[in-house]
Amino acid sequence: MLPPVDNLIKELSRLPGLGRRSAERAAMAIIAKPEKLSDPLTAALREVRDTVSCCELCGGLTLIGQQPCRLCSDTTRDQHLLCVVEEPADILAIERSGVFNGCYHALLGKLSPVRRNAVENLRLKELSRRVADTSVTEVILALSTDMEGDATAAYINEMFVNSKVVISRLAFGLPTDSGIGYSDPITLKRAIKGRFRF
Repeated sequence: MLPPVDNLIKELSRLPGLGRRSAERAAMAIIAKPEKLSDPLTAALREVRDTVSCCELCGGLTLIGQQPCRLCSDTTRDQHLLCVVEEPADILAIERSGVFNGCYHALLGKLSPVRRNAVENLRLKELSRRVADTSVTEVILALSTDMEGDATAAYINEMFVNSKVVISRLAFGLPTDSGIGYSDPITLKRAIKGRFRF
C-alpha cells in the first residue's frame, strides 16, 4: 500500500466506530472522488476546528466565542434539573427527543481502566462545583448501561451521598451495552420519563 494511503487509513481507523476495514473503504471512496468527497471533507474539518469548541459550563458543543452555549444561556430551561451525559453527542440525542427541558453536563467520557479514563480525566470536579454553586435539586444520570457507565454512575452517586441533591438514573429502556447517542427518540423519551432514584 502507498504510504499516504496507509496513513489516511490509519488516521480514519482512529475514529470511533471505524475499524481497519471500514477505514479502508472510506479512504478508497475519498481517493476515488476527491472533488466530491476529499475537498468538502477537508473544508468541513477545517471549519469545525476553527469555529467549534466545548461549552465551558456544560461541555456541550458551541461556537468559539459563544460562551456559555445557547442551551446554558436559555433562561426558560429548568435550572433545578441537571442531566449528566458522557459526550456532547448525547446532549444532541436527548434534545432531539424533545422531552427534557433542564440543563446538561457532559463528562467527556466515562470511567474506564482499559481506556485509561480515570476520575481526573472526566469533568467530575466541574460537576461537583456546579451542583454546589447552583440551584440544582436533581442530577439525572443519562449514562450508558454497560459496566463502565454503571461504574461512573456509582461514583457520581457516591459523590453526592451526603448532599440534599436527588440522584436519579434513566429507566432501563435503553439497550444494554449501548450509548445514548445510538438510541431513538421514543426510547429516550421513555427512559427520561421513567427514570428512577439511584
